[in-house]
Amino acid sequence: MGTHYKGSKKEVKTLNAFIKLMRASESISNRLNRRLAEQDLTVSQFGVLEALLHLGPLNQKALGEKLLKSGGNITLVVDNLEKSGWVERQQNPKDRRSMLIHLTEEGEDLISSYFPQHLDNIMQEFKCLSHDELDQLAEMCKKIGLQDPNNK
Repeated sequence: MGTHYKGSKKEVKTLNAFIKLMRASESISNRLNRRLAEQDLTVSQFGVLEALLHLGPLNQKALGEKLLKSGGNITLVVDNLEKSGWVERQQNPKDRRSMLIHLTEEGEDLISSYFPQHLDNIMQEFKCLSHDELDQLAEMCKKIGLQDPNNK
């Protein structure tokens, strides 16, 4: 279902594309989030664990920037992951004012064992697209995401 807005052809096409993009994104997110919840993980917790697995120890600021989350949100997420025993804060040896977030052995076991399943879930979500369509979708999303908001 598209827009009921009665504007110019360009406006209607743009709104319809936006609606379809948002609905697809929400639909995929909802299905993947249910699977994360089965692992007792939130999207943000999974993002932190995945980033630490693939990038190594990071400070909270870098994690927030990577995951597009506020400092306060990342602090809460890291606090909860620490309570679960999946991460720990350690003094940054290169900057005593900074703490690095590290995976614990339990956290690394959890994310290492779950990530392949998560990747498979994502692959299933996109199986209706050809290789070329995946490339096109990636390029279009990048183009939209990286445009200058001040350049109207």
